[in-house]
Amino acid sequence: MSPYLVGAAWGLVGLAAGAGIRRANVWLAAREDLEAGHRAWQVYGPAIVLTLLYGAFGWRIGALPVLLIRSLWVAVLVQVIFFDFEHHLILDRVLLPAAGAALLLSILTPHLGWRVALLAGLGAGLVFLLIAGLGLVVFRTEALGLGDVKFAVFMGLTLGLPWVVYGVLTGVVLAGVISILLLATRLRGLKDAIAYGPYLAAGTLVELLRLGGH
Repeated sequence: MSPYLVGAAWGLVGLAAGAGIRRANVWLAAREDLEAGHRAWQVYGPAIVLTLLYGAFGWRIGALPVLLIRSLWVAVLVQVIFFDFEHHLILDRVLLPAAGAALLLSILTPHLGWRVALLAGLGAGLVFLLIAGLGLVVFRTEALGLGDVKFAVFMGLTLGLPWVVYGVLTGVVLAGVISILLLATRLRGLKDAIAYGPYLAAGTLVELLRLGGH
């Protein structure tokens, strides 16, 4: 089957999935006693982004079983991006089941296997935990939240080694570039908090797309 046809068809699946992510975010916000935003990027963003991403993954991977696994992680990552941008919160009720599923599905993922996935997840989580602890001890400020630590575990479970390292580096670079731009345009101040989750999720998306069907 033509990769362009797969990409187009899978993009339509992404459109439906994105609409579902928006509804899920509204429901999750209510469960956390938060007010769901109604700006255009919050309402339509998930559907537009998932349409584009599913189309790209369908074109890159083709009609292979691993496309289903990759697409599941893409949906989780898009949920994290939009919810964390809006509420500065990565939810355990999303991340913990996703991490459990990632460990199980690593058995069926071509380049992974549960041992590699577990090693990468625990390693990434430990590094982030050390950074968070160092920030509290040395700088007396929260450099990373526990949500970021748990998300690092999820990154490792889905990417494995060495791709989790590349994903983290990509996310850190993106966060740095965007932060500089926001400071330069005075949209943010030096003391404003930065939500790292969306940038780490973006780094994960880049690496998942690079991996393709491998």
